[in-house]
Amino acid sequence: MKKYIKNMIRLINYERDAEIDLMTREISSMSGIKREELGRAINKVKGKYLGKELGLQIVQFGRSDRIETEISVGDMVLISTDDPLRSDLTGTVTEKGARFIKVAFEKRIPKWALKKKVRLDLYANDVTFRRMEDNLNHLSLKGKNALEYILNDRNPKKNRPTPYIDYIDQSLNDSQKSAIENALSCENFYLIHGPFGTGKTRTLVELISQETRQNHKVLATAESNAAVDNILERLMENKKLKLTRLGHPQRVSKHNITQTLAYKVEKHELNSRIKKIHKKIDKLIEKRNVHTKPTPQFRRGYGDYDILYNASKGKGGRGISPDKMKSMAKWIEINQEIDEAHSEIKRIENKMIRNIIEESDVILATNSSSALEAISRVKFDVAIIDEASQATIPSVLIPIAKAHRFILAGDHKQLPPTIISEKAGALEKTLFEELIKRYSFKSQLLNVQYRMNSLLMKFPNKEFYNNSLKSDLSVDDIDINDLLGNDHDEEALLFIDTSNIEDNNEKHLKDSKSIVNILESEIAIGIANDYLNAGVSEDDIGIISPYADQVKIIQDKTPVEVKTVDGFQGREKEIIIISTVRSNEHGNIGFLSDLRRLNVAITRAKRKLIIIGNKDTLKNNPTYSRLIQFVEDENLLVKVKTEKIRNI
Repeated sequence: MKKYIKNMIRLINYERDAEIDLMTREISSMSGIKREELGRAINKVKGKYLGKELGLQIVQFGRSDRIETEISVGDMVLISTDDPLRSDLTGTVTEKGARFIKVAFEKRIPKWALKKKVRLDLYANDVTFRRMEDNLNHLSLKGKNALEYILNDRNPKKNRPTPYIDYIDQSLNDSQKSAIENALSCENFYLIHGPFGTGKTRTLVELISQETRQNHKVLATAESNAAVDNILERLMENKKLKLTRLGHPQRVSKHNITQTLAYKVEKHELNSRIKKIHKKIDKLIEKRNVHTKPTPQFRRGYGDYDILYNASKGKGGRGISPDKMKSMAKWIEINQEIDEAHSEIKRIENKMIRNIIEESDVILATNSSSALEAISRVKFDVAIIDEASQATIPSVLIPIAKAHRFILAGDHKQLPPTIISEKAGALEKTLFEELIKRYSFKSQLLNVQYRMNSLLMKFPNKEFYNNSLKSDLSVDDIDINDLLGNDHDEEALLFIDTSNIEDNNEKHLKDSKSIVNILESEIAIGIANDYLNAGVSEDDIGIISPYADQVKIIQDKTPVEVKTVDGFQGREKEIIIISTVRSNEHGNIGFLSDLRRLNVAITRAKRKLIIIGNKDTLKNNPTYSRLIQFVEDENLLVKVKTEKIRNI
């Protein structure tokens, strides 16, 4: 156990160093203009102070030129005027507009940040890494138990008898009900395996509600803020539940802000006492300001006690007059009152937080935020963790360490955690994956998918899920023709093979390790435009490519959403166009060979999936070879012989 934990700490330090090194190297070696082109900086913006919101200082940075950036709400940014790496002013993005970006600060904003034109850089911080390391260094018994299951030092207990369940959501299918029943009756842990579109969130929401019916205190977490917000929004429909969302209020969706701890503290009945104390502090500061502050030059070696004593005797000393001594003593006395008032505020705040947490049925947070002081002494009956197959073991151990039992939900056939450091590659192995391999009897597959028609489901179902999934009747026959009108008759799946086109070669852009394929980008844009011209909404179309540079060159030429595979994880569109990019004579497909990426990419579409690729390059991989064989067998492959592609 000690050896394992020590190794985990070493791995997260490798990853922390790699993440910070990547960011600092890029900032130091790249101009602000270049970094803005990549979407990771905003130059020449002027700050305007907007006031306080939920205890945070809000500044709006803006300019007349349009702001195009990858920096998103919830991201941390570094503010600077010259060399960003010499600044320590960081804040959190709260809102984005076409020509402005709002940032929240926890501390006072220096004058230079409001007077000069500044630069904002996307910034990485190590708070999450520190929390993971601290949790591992002080791992609770429950946290150690979780590790013992994968170290073969402990066997899980059998489930208790399943209680009668009066389901709130009457539309749950049998596999969802089975998952809930087993999760409720488990003694130690349970795994909910939720592939694409199988209603994993709906299942978790019902499970959380049923746990609270048994008077269990629930900690519900996920790796991302978006997933936590998704669960919270669904839970808010149950008006009986008392919910509290931990974490930075500016990283929470606006719709959920009323459920945050910060909002509840601000609205708490005891907050009026804090406002009165703040007014008292302001008056005390005014009184203190008329007296002499005992700085070293005035103290001349006297401590606070000596000054107070001499003043009480009407004495001076060391060249200090009795009046000056008395004035310094008065400053010290008033300052002590101010300190006591601040301590009283802290006591009241702690009392408010305790009240709010105690009254809550469910505490929601990211895995990292569940390390916050507010719940450090709370004993939870169960931790329910979504996105468990995307979270590292040190990450999921934070909520697990706080609860008697834990439930993990995810899909290890989709993307693993994103790890930058080659040395930390072992962090890709998740607790979910390790447990489901060892104890498959402690898991339930959600086997009905509600996203795509049966043809689109056919290949991923066979390749990744042993044909265990089935389509719900509501989506079985949906297709693209429903959107395009009666005069269209398109199949749901199409593979566009570019192997017959000369000069269709992948290439690197200058100074980049990423790869682009210009021909494929033009095909993808042309198809997207055809659908837009046919009346399909741009919100219903998505373009996916595994390569960031390919995403960038397509993004610049179409209004539809274009992202990497990682950017589309957990999401869906009516129409998905995939540009595979790789086209070479050696059959080299690079990191396309991570088949979990393929699974995610081809399971985002609801009605139409179009894959663009060079058949001859891709088929060197066995899975891609089977995919190509599948589309050929279904007569869904089109060989392109000219670059002028329209109405495919």
